[in-house]
Amino acid sequence: MGIHGLRRWHANGTQGRHILKVEIVKDILSANEQIAQENRRLFDEKGVFVLNVMAAPGAGKTSLIERTIEALRDRLRIGVIEGDVASTIDADRIARLGVPVVQINTGGACHLDANMVRVALPRLPLDETDLLLIENVGNLICPTSFALGEHLKVMIASTPEGDDKPYKYPGMFSVVDVLALNKVDLLPLLEFDLDYFRRGVEALNPDVAFFPVSCKTGKGVQEWIDWLVERCRAS
Repeated sequence: MGIHGLRRWHANGTQGRHILKVEIVKDILSANEQIAQENRRLFDEKGVFVLNVMAAPGAGKTSLIERTIEALRDRLRIGVIEGDVASTIDADRIARLGVPVVQINTGGACHLDANMVRVALPRLPLDETDLLLIENVGNLICPTSFALGEHLKVMIASTPEGDDKPYKYPGMFSVVDVLALNKVDLLPLLEFDLDYFRRGVEALNPDVAFFPVSCKTGKGVQEWIDWLVERCRAS
């Protein structure tokens, strides 16, 4: 097939439509990356350390954020962006802790993107913020592709989800800087092989900082807090 035949095939066949879709996705990701870099420059200029907190629904994103605020609000000035498809349930929980919080409702989108965050930032007192916690939409796939301008990507897994998640969702586990395994207080009640889970994580991401925690009992939370404070000071 010559080049002219190839062009006709692209114009009339499914392969052409597939290539068009790939190009559109690349354009979207490129535009998002540019805005994410602008967000990052703003964060650095203001001296704000930013976490992008990701997890499946129900893993404990909001609970870990609450624990973090409770431990650090007398030491660091904290702000929060809450991302959800709908409702202000999590933002209302955070507001009761007395820190600035902005709700982003995506209206169906399965992740936050850099522009959503950029639009939300003027509603936060960045000049009076040391640590910004961005809770992404609950999803183990989509958020990995969209940078927000964060300094660290944090993933929360939970024991009830099963020990096979690193093997089933390698994309998320391979890109995060921090992995908190929540609900370890339930380990005696579950068939969760912690060694199997760790092997899967380490095969994908050997340098990830790993914290087994229970947001309910507080087990392991102080180790996470100490590590986070160290990273904030080093930034």
